[in-house]
Amino acid sequence: MPVTLDDRLVVAISSRALFDFEEENRLFESSDDRAYMRVQLDRVEQPAPPGVAFSLVRKLLAFNPPAGQEFADRPVVEVVILSRNDPVSGLRVFRSAKHYGLPIERGVFTRGASPWRYLKPLKAQLFLSAHEADVRSALEAGVPAARVLPHAARASGAHPDEVRIAFDGDAVLFSDEAEQVFQRGGLQAFQTHERDRAATPLAAGPFKPLLQALQRLQSAGAAAQRDGRPAMRLRTALVTARSAPAHERAIRTLMDWQIEVDEALFLGGLEKGAFLAEFEPDFFFDDQPRHVENAAPHVPAGHVAAGIAGG
Repeated sequence: MPVTLDDRLVVAISSRALFDFEEENRLFESSDDRAYMRVQLDRVEQPAPPGVAFSLVRKLLAFNPPAGQEFADRPVVEVVILSRNDPVSGLRVFRSAKHYGLPIERGVFTRGASPWRYLKPLKAQLFLSAHEADVRSALEAGVPAARVLPHAARASGAHPDEVRIAFDGDAVLFSDEAEQVFQRGGLQAFQTHERDRAATPLAAGPFKPLLQALQRLQSAGAAAQRDGRPAMRLRTALVTARSAPAHERAIRTLMDWQIEVDEALFLGGLEKGAFLAEFEPDFFFDDQPRHVENAAPHVPAGHVAAGIAGG
């Protein structure tokens, strides 16, 4: 039988999103790739520090059955390195993954060329990268993607057995239909528009497929627990600037999709950072740069360059 990644949550991630290569990247940007390659090769046995998305990746991989233990279930998560690094620098990436016990077997290294075109054959359902152009290309191709902020805070260690992910609503989980109304007519027009359409589901945003895949992952974890096996849990949150009465359409949209979230924060324009600090996500996705920057001192955060306010 041919090898396939069907029925898995496939996460493609750049080396800078998974590991902290900011020192090496400054050398790359100020010199040339050969100097960068030499440094990475000199440090090949030196594990790179964890990056912004490290906790998310480590916890998602923990949904898989333990290595060497035979279960009827197949692995449910696959993480693939998709990097502008050169193949030589890729040696350090794989060595670092092994050091931290991350079972990552696949990688694509393109030496400066955009790697996003490999997302389609990988059937990736999430792409995380520090390179904005690659993220925008992935979103245009229909793949949920976010530009990680390398300076963002690292995830809390308070929830070792639970993946926590927070999403903005409009232009992330939902389309930017309502955001367009807000941009044109202001808050009152937005509230009226959403109140009048409370029973009409919003169109899907770029991250709906990921939320659906996470719900299937959550079911796999619950099945493992019923079988008496150690299992990871998943907790999701909708963190949105919406407030009543516009909250109802968001909730009813999720109900129509038959997707559940564990927490919903309708903040009515309040800054999100302090609330996210309390939720302690492994990652937060938002389309508006100011919300991402506000969250970054508190939690791992990524910018979804989608919609009218996506920058």
